[in-house]
Amino acid sequence: MAGATGPLVFPPRMGYCSPAMTSTPRPAVSVVAPCYNEQDALPEFLRRVGAVLDGIGGSSEIVLVDDGSRDRTWDVMAEAAGRDPRIVAVRLMRNHGHQLALTAGLSVCRGERILIIDADLQDPPELLPDMMALIDQGADVVYGQRRQREGESLFKRATAAAFYRLIARLTDVQIPPDAGDFRLVTRRVLDVLLAMPERHRFIRGMVAWIGGRQVPLVYDRHARVAGESKYPIAKMVRFAADAITSFSVVPLMASMTIGWIMAALGFGFFIYSIVGWWGGHTLPGWTSLMAAVGLLGGMQFLMLGIIGAYLGRLYDQSKGRPLFMIRDIVGGQHGGPP
Repeated sequence: MAGATGPLVFPPRMGYCSPAMTSTPRPAVSVVAPCYNEQDALPEFLRRVGAVLDGIGGSSEIVLVDDGSRDRTWDVMAEAAGRDPRIVAVRLMRNHGHQLALTAGLSVCRGERILIIDADLQDPPELLPDMMALIDQGADVVYGQRRQREGESLFKRATAAAFYRLIARLTDVQIPPDAGDFRLVTRRVLDVLLAMPERHRFIRGMVAWIGGRQVPLVYDRHARVAGESKYPIAKMVRFAADAITSFSVVPLMASMTIGWIMAALGFGFFIYSIVGWWGGHTLPGWTSLMAAVGLLGGMQFLMLGIIGAYLGRLYDQSKGRPLFMIRDIVGGQHGGPP
């Protein structure tokens, strides 16, 4: 059978819901994994996830999202969906980035409990039974908290640690340190998350903002099973900027504080000039003047840049464009491979 055709367009506040999804019982658990150029990692990922779901028993589904991959990721996903009725393969129209690809998968999944995990197997799916047990005890969210990070450079570990400490100081939302998107959430939490219309999404922060009982599960993060990291330095910087501007206005408040300091310094220079003129002293020439102008001008441009970052995000949000566009959905309750 043919899968869903498209593109399927999703406004910011809308998820995907087909007649097949509403007329059949929800699976007990959904596993959602965004994928970008993961053709080598996917077979092992599906083998291990499948073994875990077989051990748990009950109904389940695996939602794989191809985020505009340039290799055979979609072919691998579609073939797997043809072999295993639990697998739902979703292909986006283009590369939207990890957070929006994950949002697409969360919009499609139907489970009562949803495991968010990456396909690179740095986060072990074998922790799912322990997470399920904590949900059974009343948790709304069980998030993986990294104790060790294998296969990562000292620079990446240091910058990640600095990022979590920085955002903890900048925001009032208690975002757990050393915790990525690897987590198990209930349907109630997911419904609230999908109702949040942010375009520049920082999902781990959004889940933390929702609240409820959120419980950590400490684990050791492994090296990638195949491929290379999809977060080079440039993407890490953009991700950090999205996180800070989504959950903190401290940079705006800091710009005001620095503005007052610079105004006070400028007023001090003004008083100094008046006193020097009144006393008949020869004032220093262009060196001190240019230093003052350069300092003040640089701070002004810095503050304008901070304000511009917030305004740019407001502009993007105001256009109301879809968060993502789905080209195909095959497998599971959505149809078989083409």
